Amino acid sequence: MSAVSDRLPTFPWDKLEPYKKTAAAHPDGIVDLSVGTPVDPVPELVQKALIDAADSPGYPTVWGTPALRDAICGWLERRLGAREVTHRHVLPVVGSKELVAWLPTQLGLGPGDRVAYPRLAYPTYEVGARLARAEYETYDDPRDLDPAGLKLLWLNSPSNPTGKVLGKEELTEIVAWARAHGVLVVSDECYLELGWEADPVSVLHPDVNGGSYDGIVAVHSLSKRSNLAGYRAAFIAGDPAVLGPLLEIRKHGGMMTSAPTQAAVVAALGDDAHVHEQRARYAARREALRSALLSHGFRIEHSEASLYLWATRDEPCWTTVAHLADLGILVAPGDFYGPAGDTFVRVALTATDERVQSAVSRLR
Repeated sequence: MSAVSDRLPTFPWDKLEPYKKTAAAHPDGIVDLSVGTPVDPVPELVQKALIDAADSPGYPTVWGTPALRDAICGWLERRLGAREVTHRHVLPVVGSKELVAWLPTQLGLGPGDRVAYPRLAYPTYEVGARLARAEYETYDDPRDLDPAGLKLLWLNSPSNPTGKVLGKEELTEIVAWARAHGVLVVSDECYLELGWEADPVSVLHPDVNGGSYDGIVAVHSLSKRSNLAGYRAAFIAGDPAVLGPLLEIRKHGGMMTSAPTQAAVVAALGDDAHVHEQRARYAARREALRSALLSHGFRIEHSEASLYLWATRDEPCWTTVAHLADLGILVAPGDFYGPAGDTFVRVALTATDERVQSAVSRLR
């Protein structure tokens, strides 16, 4: 066990604990804008679907029920503009973090294989490569990478932490480059329905992939768009030549979504109204926090989508974290996402309206 854990970096969030204690000591309490965990209620129709499926004594299947696969296919076509999606093109997973962490291992990558991900990125991309004992590297533009030995190219649009969105033309060119060099593209699109100043597009869109899913996989989650982080509900879609073997591996590993959760996902993907309502909540919080941060002397970069504001005062990120903690506001330091973030902080929109207004008052 120690040999495996020794491959991993220090869990970054542990470093934030002293600042969390400082923020919690504020007379008006902590405003936690660090982790980005949903705080709003699970939609009632989703809760009802979960309850109605509670009497599920048998084992669920890894591939999910036909109803679940139908719901995923329908959503991909309706929301992302994907075409001719069949059950062979989709696979439920137990939350997107599990998929990100274990995908390189399940793809059979190992020493000598290379995994690449954005210079500013979700730390679990690196963790996944480390678990597989693969090599890993970061990029500003993936087309500048040496394709020799590169087996897995992670894209992330909209980005966590920056909120940056890759445009349709850029995505198209990246997919073409990867295909020309035999590199698998896996696009983390978990924030795709949260575009504010940009309209994010999926690699599954025919304008990007030319009508073929060869060599591409998209990752989607219901954690943010439907407040289902506690349900561990996500799925991947794309190349059947990739998903088929993954399904067999995951069958052996027992990586199955619970039957009640599968029923809840069917309900969530079939309803757009609750997504629009949640978007409106986040949009209002985003505008309030953005204005308050700017008035407090911050500069905000990118942040055209996702659930975060990528903000800086052009000082070491931990200095900013300490300053905001003194105001009772907890944020994530930018260096959690790579050295390129060492003067930024990530400010999440995931706090109640009351807590957001409290943060706004303190900043102003």
